[in-house]
Amino acid sequence: MPHDRLDAALEAHVTGLQEAGTAKGAETVVVGAAAADGDRGPRFELQGEGDRQFLRMNSNSYLGMGMHGTVIEAEEATAARFGAGPGAVRFISGTYETHVRLEQGLAAFHGREAGMIFSAAYVATLGTITPLVTKETVLISDALNHNCIINAMKLARPAGKAIYPHLDYAALEQAIVDAKGNAKRALVVTDGIFSMRGDHAELDRIMEIARRHDSDFEDNCVVVVDDSHGVGAFGQSGRGTEEYCDSPPVDILIGTLGKAFGINGGYVVGSNALINFLRESAPMYIYSNPITPAEAAAAHKALQILDSPEGNALLENLRALTQRFQQGLIDLGLETIPGDHPVVPLMLRDTERTHATVKHLYENGVLATGLAFPVVPRGDEEIRFQVNADHTEADIDEVLSILANAPS
Repeated sequence: MPHDRLDAALEAHVTGLQEAGTAKGAETVVVGAAAADGDRGPRFELQGEGDRQFLRMNSNSYLGMGMHGTVIEAEEATAARFGAGPGAVRFISGTYETHVRLEQGLAAFHGREAGMIFSAAYVATLGTITPLVTKETVLISDALNHNCIINAMKLARPAGKAIYPHLDYAALEQAIVDAKGNAKRALVVTDGIFSMRGDHAELDRIMEIARRHDSDFEDNCVVVVDDSHGVGAFGQSGRGTEEYCDSPPVDILIGTLGKAFGINGGYVVGSNALINFLRESAPMYIYSNPITPAEAAAAHKALQILDSPEGNALLENLRALTQRFQQGLIDLGLETIPGDHPVVPLMLRDTERTHATVKHLYENGVLATGLAFPVVPRGDEEIRFQVNADHTEADIDEVLSILANAPS
């Protein structure tokens, strides 16, 4: 067998991850889903669990769009019209009218000149940042930015990189000052919502700092924000962290169609010049199939719902449920990080307790994600709960009741 030694090395690597406690482990396999019904939100059936139904508290589907009847109808009708897949990358034969309509809709929703979609949000970040980095560019990044930003910075070859402590804006400004004279272009990159904790970047402050030093860089001090967890779940009308912070529009905004919009894919919006450049320069866009025409139609329908009275009602319900859950944790004497985003961390600060609580929740029909040492620093162990708009008050109260009886 020519690759027996390779297999042994790969198996040893996975074994090491398992022994260190950092392996992801077997994935949960969903075999059935039931839509919300009365005072019960959606429930899910899992492989190996018979007809038991689980309440999912670890989903990014903040508005419940993935199970919205009108969104499903839009996808099914478009698949019947155009087929199941796009057929090729877009510059060959893969652009459909639904792709174009979605890009125009996203640009208009965010008040930008243009937009473009990618096959996934992760590659949207890679495909936006890396082509913008030259040998005369400095990258400046928050220490808790998502893995996609970290890897985009690894792929890029800038003149320099600076990582500032999480939300430390004095350190951010100093990094920009230090870059003066060393680069023609500065890219300040941050998440809008930091997904592990639900806290947010103060984009109004970041924009103020960047503008203060913009004239010191020949190609500007450019602010790039990945607001994948913010758009559709944060801000009065769901326009994300920009709206919540009453920030001027950031220079380059990256988002996802796979969280609040409930579908699949990623996107970027900005100036016409930016989008034209990326269409010619982003290999993750040029050489990858787009999302399917049906997915694009479904995402556009979700966008239309968000930007309507129904969307406003969903957001209002999401905020109310989030507040109910946060207050319930506090009433139980448990620790959380206050905030308005539907990521609600339960800070347990102990690895064994985190594992035991996740197991207790599972045994009682609740799916939740625990983050324990060494995945997070010792003392920062937590369960990341995610509230969705198609949860109900009864769902929230059920989870709180289960937590009230969790092992301490």
